[in-house]
Amino acid sequence: QVQLVESGGGLVQAGGSLRLSCAASGRTFSNSVMGWFRQAPGKEREFVAAIRWNNGVTYYADSVKGRFTISRDNAKNTVYLQMNSLKPEDTAVYYCAADPSGLALYIGYRYWGQGTQVTVSS
Repeated sequence: QVQLVESGGGLVQAGGSLRLSCAASGRTFSNSVMGWFRQAPGKEREFVAAIRWNNGVTYYADSVKGRFTISRDNAKNTVYLQMNSLKPEDTAVYYCAADPSGLALYIGYRYWGQGTQVTVSS
């Protein structure tokens, strides 16, 4: 079993920055893929970014490329999402996800956090 706890959401003005954290516990993550997703009101949940735990390879949605950075701290079993140059359209609940098999990328994650709200005002 894996537990994921997100933190770091909040209210920020357009152009500002936030850093989300996802603390993972419950099992080892050597081959895992860790992802960030978001869901805005009235919209489907969408992929934001992912990182492979073993080699640090990263993947991004086109909408956040160049503005968001995903990273991990192996010692703390924590994944981060640094969000810069935020726009009102980034407003959503952000979810952390984990797939211990390493097979997931844009879909297929087995474990999910509870989500953290990010609101970007114009």
